[in-house]
Formats: sequence, structure tokens, C-alpha cells
Amino acid sequence: MNHHWPFVLLSIFLSVAPNGWCLTNGEEVCFKSIVNSCNDCVRSGPYCAWCQQLNFTKAGEQESARCETRFKLMERGCNEEEIIDLVSSQQVEKNEPLSTSFNMQEPIQLSPQKISLRLRPGRPTTFSVSFKRVQGYPVDLYYLMDLSFSMRDDLENVKGLGQDLFAALKKITQHAQIGFGAFVDKTVLPYTNTNKKKLQRPCDENYQCQATFGYRHVLSMTPRIEEFKTKVTQQLISGNLDSPEGSLDAMMQAAVCGDYPSVGQVAMQLEKEHIQPIFAVTQDVEDTYKQLSRMIPKSEVGVLSQDSGNVVQLIEKAYNRLSSKVTLTHDTLPENVRVVYTPRCDNAKQEGNNKGVCDNVHVGQKISFDVSVTADSCMENKTFTIRPLGIKDTLMVTLSTSCECQCRDPSESSPQFCNGKGRINCGICSCTQGSVGQFCECSIGNKDEHSLRRYCLSQSGMECESHGDCVCGRCQCHTTASGGSYYGDFCECDDEHCEKFQNKLCGGNGKCNCGKCECHPGFDGSACQCTISEEGCRTPNNTICYGRGNCKCNRCDCKNGYQRPHCQTCLGCPDACQIKLNCIECLGFESGPFKKNCSMACRDSLFHEMVDQFTISSMLCQQRDSNGCWIKFKLDQQFGENKYMAEILKHRDCPEPPSVAAIIGGSIASVALIGIFLLMLIKLLIYVKDLKEFRKFENEKKKSKWAEADNPLFQNATTTVTNPTFTGE
Repeated sequence: MNHHWPFVLLSIFLSVAPNGWCLTNGEEVCFKSIVNSCNDCVRSGPYCAWCQQLNFTKAGEQESARCETRFKLMERGCNEEEIIDLVSSQQVEKNEPLSTSFNMQEPIQLSPQKISLRLRPGRPTTFSVSFKRVQGYPVDLYYLMDLSFSMRDDLENVKGLGQDLFAALKKITQHAQIGFGAFVDKTVLPYTNTNKKKLQRPCDENYQCQATFGYRHVLSMTPRIEEFKTKVTQQLISGNLDSPEGSLDAMMQAAVCGDYPSVGQVAMQLEKEHIQPIFAVTQDVEDTYKQLSRMIPKSEVGVLSQDSGNVVQLIEKAYNRLSSKVTLTHDTLPENVRVVYTPRCDNAKQEGNNKGVCDNVHVGQKISFDVSVTADSCMENKTFTIRPLGIKDTLMVTLSTSCECQCRDPSESSPQFCNGKGRINCGICSCTQGSVGQFCECSIGNKDEHSLRRYCLSQSGMECESHGDCVCGRCQCHTTASGGSYYGDFCECDDEHCEKFQNKLCGGNGKCNCGKCECHPGFDGSACQCTISEEGCRTPNNTICYGRGNCKCNRCDCKNGYQRPHCQTCLGCPDACQIKLNCIECLGFESGPFKKNCSMACRDSLFHEMVDQFTISSMLCQQRDSNGCWIKFKLDQQFGENKYMAEILKHRDCPEPPSVAAIIGGSIASVALIGIFLLMLIKLLIYVKDLKEFRKFENEKKKSKWAEADNPLFQNATTTVTNPTFTGE
């Protein structure tokens, strides 16, 4: 018989160390959104139920009131047998008993083996899974060794370990097999030196070693010890040309003979093939491989001695740790499905929600796990697999959901309930074409329902403000939660949602009318929280808020910028000295921009008096008028916002007029100086130009060459004349 037993991969090498749906306070809650039918209701949340009882809703009440938790529906008077509440169910399809020992047939260590679930979306369902380690379970040990040069001493020791390895395996099980493989380096760039000569002869001439290779399968699984000894004895050492990356490649090829892998790919493939690796490494790389072991499920790390003499004990201890730890997990889940494991054993461990772990499980000991499955959306016939890591036993889970109501509707139509224009569907009327309304009472003729609904849209664009139903183009308003009613053309009003004071509607001192408080006599405020009084608003001059605010709830409600308590000062207002300057100038000195219409522009906002000395104690204003003169005045704000009393000093400080003679003399002198400067500038430019031309002439003269010869055409300018009468005497 050809059995595929759980497989232990042993890697031994020396490497250089590298540089909405919920329970609230335990109470079921139904968070419903838009609900128009029973199907809409049960899909709104895991605890939403539907009442199909006829006449359950009151006149004008939305049919969505039929959707609530089972408890609240019964509380409102719905008979329990009329409540549609979808529940989850489970059915075990295959459940063969657990094996007690291995008898040359495939043992069963996990039960059940197949289960079907029908879930209510959002509501978890829990079932139990049992596991028991079988006595004498077969073990296949694949010895994957690093044959790089640094392992030359260890190879000699391993050649003599065959007998001890089989003896250790016989302690575990009588059905053991062993295989052998080797690796050196990944013989491609950038992982190693790819020089052809170096690859063929990676060692010094003093050593006999084979050419570098990535991974080589030497011996298939065999129960014969002599065959293992022979194959191992034939192995030769090779050279070191790279870092430890070659080990991952060898592990992947040992599993599936594939391409160069990542750590994640190795972990996934080892898990798929039910292989549990044991890393036997030297102490200097122990921490590195412990980190690697955390990323590879069901793996162990052991430290080799200098000569690998402890490899048998290392394998035995590591295997015992691996086999005594049971980890239950799953493969890829369907979308929107969650699984949580709860171990039921003496040594339960928490290693995340996607797995359950029991440690120190003995042979023959039965343990169990509670598995909770939740589907968050509707689906049909989805499957996934649950299995223990490193064990080939599996549990196939088939998953479907319940998202459709199975209502017990009357077999015949109900002409009286639906006015003869529809049939009952889960307790509500499903109207025939041409009829609408809660009881199909409205005939729309050739019009469609959408055109009638436009008459029910308020200015906010909401149909009946979501407080009523549009029936035949008019809003039928619902009742409020406390039993009152919404009213208005668009159900926009109710008498329960006014402002409260001291947790009382309208403070108990008024009546709520369409969302606003109408206060009883003697009370005021948005919530009728104040008694009518003006004592707190009265100023020292016996005015109310100085005319710059209104008295509300016995406090001044000041206009923009003015400050409480009595609206006397304005921190954010413009400077009165500047904004009143034009009126001050025209009233006091008959000049400025308002000169022509001074009485009209300033008569209501400013009263003035010309004085030699100030008599009021307000702030002094000093401003420059349109003539450049300095005006001094004081302002005292009167009752109201923009009214002032002004005292203006009769005398203005004006600057003396300029001297005409000085201006004319200065102008003439300036013109003369400018003329002289221009003449000098022109003279300078002419001089510079002449100087430039002269220097050019001198340079040309130096370059000329003169011939030293007489011009035959030249005649001397001297003429000799002889006197014919001269005799020389």
C-alpha cells in the first residue's frame, strides 16, 4: 500500500549570520434603515424580526414598524406565531469515529469530516470539532543537509548516524521512513559567484569536493537503513559561494520542485503538503532561524553541536514538541465570512482569532475546539476547509445563508383587506397595477406613482419629511413615539420636539406648537425659561441696554460688537474719531467733504458745541482736516447706536503757508545748476570720443611699414635760378 503520511522535513546547515450588528448592554437591538418588506427587514440586522400579523400597524403608521426584535414585537402585541425570525441551523454530513491506533489503514484523528451550515447573516453559529492523536502514527523524515564546505566535519559524523536515526524514529512509531537530499548554493546571480571555473571547482586543491549545485534529491523515502547509509556515504562536500538563501530554495524544491521561493511561499507550500520542518543550525544563527520559524507554522529550531553529534537527540526533542502541539486553522475563507476558535483542553493557547492551539497533547488524548462561524452577507453553497496543521485530516464546511422570508400568507386573495386590488404578502398588501396605498385604496389611473409622490415633497426635498406616507398625492402623517401625531401639509410639525429647560418641554411655562415654544404670560425665552423683567438691563441713566440691544431673560442681548452687561462699549466697532471727522469739520469750520450738505448728513447722528476748553471727560480726538489743519474734539456717545454729543475747540492748528520768493529763487537756481551739469556732461562725452579716435589713429600708425626708396616721380621743391648777367666778379 502507498500511504502519504505526515512528513517531517529536517534542514541541517551552517550559515553565516547576515547583517451594525450588535447587542447593547446584553439586549438584542435591530438597527433598521430603509424597510419596505420582510426581506428588507431580515437583511437589516441579525436580530431584526418581522410581524406578519394583519392590522398590526395603526392607521397612518409605516409598515417598517413591523420590523423590530422579537421581544419588542411581542411587547407591542404581535403574536409569537406571527413573527418571522430567521434562525441558523447546522447538519453533520459525515462523522466517522476517531481511530484509537494505526492498523495500516488511513487513521481518523479529526471529527466530524463534513458539515453543512445555514446561517442568519451577522449571527454566529458554533459547533464542536474533536481531535485525538493516534498511537503509532507513521512518520516520514526527509534529511535535507547543507553540503557546503563549512559542513565537512559534520558530514563525516552524519554518515555514521543512520542506525541512531532509525532507532530514534522507532521510539516514535513502528512505521517510519527516511529520505535524503542536499543543497549548497543558489547558482544564479545575485545569490552566488557565477564564475564557471569557480562553480566547477569551488574548493581548494587540498580537498576533494563536488561542483556547486542548488538542490539535489538523493534518496526517496525508504524504510531500509542500509540504503540510507549507502547513499549518505557517497556524498561529497562542496564550496561556500553565497549566504544562506540556498536553504529556502532547497526546502521549496524538496516540497514541490518549484522556482526560487520567498519565505511566505515556503510556509504556504509546507503547510499545504503537511510538512513540519526542523531547523538544526549552529548557535551563531539560532536567533535568525527562530525569527524564520515564527513565519513558518509548525516548525522548530534546534542548536547543533560543533560536530553535529547531537542531531539525533535534536530531532527527537523537536518532533515531540511539534507532534504534541495541535493547531486547528482553516484555508482561504469565502468573502465576508469570519471564523473564531476556542480550544477546550488543559493547555490552551491564544495565538490569534484565526487558529486554536492546544499544547502538550499526549498520544490517545482527546481534545476539542468550539468553532464559531459568522457570515456578514448573503451567499449560497460556499465552502472552506478546517484542518490541524501538519495533519492531513480535514473538515469540509459548506456554507449558505437565510436571507428570504418564508411567510405563511393566506392561500386565497383577501379582497376585503386590500380593497380587492391586491394580495397579502407577509402581512402587508401587494397592490395590483393602477393601485397604491397601505390597503391599495388609491387608484392612480393612467398616472404613475412617481408623479403622485412629487406632490408630497417638501422644500427640503424629503417626502412628507420622513414622518408620513404619500397616499394619492397627499401626506398621511404617522404617530410619534409617544403616541402623538405629526401634522401639516408635509407632516413637518409636531408638538413634542421643542426646546427643553430643566428637562421640561418649554420649561413647563409654555406650550409646544410646531417645534416652537409659545410662552405663558410673564415668561420669555426660547424655552420659556425666564420671567419677564428689565431690572437687569436698566442702565445708570435709566435706559434699557443704552438702546444698543434687547432685554431678554433679564439680560441685555447686545447688537454686533457691543459688550455686556449693558451694551455700553463696542470693542469691534470702527474708531468714532475717524468716522465723525467730516461732520466735525463741516459743523465746526464749514469746510470739508460735507460742506455743501452738512445739515442733512450730520443732523441725526451728531450734536456739537464750539468751546474754548473741554468740559466732558471722554477720550480726546485729534484729527487732520481736508486743509491739513489739526482739529481737537471730544465725543460722548448718546442713547442709541450712532448718536454722539461733540465738543470742538474753536482754534485749529494750521501750518504756515510757504514763501513764494523762496520757491521761485530755488526753482531758478535748480534750473541753472541742471543746465551747467548738462553742458559739462556733453563736453565730457565729446572729450572721451576724441580721445578714443586719437588712440585708434596712434595704433594704426604703429602698424604701418615704410619702404626706404626714392620715388621716381618726386621732384624736389627747391629751384635753382642762374642770373645771366652775373659774371662772377
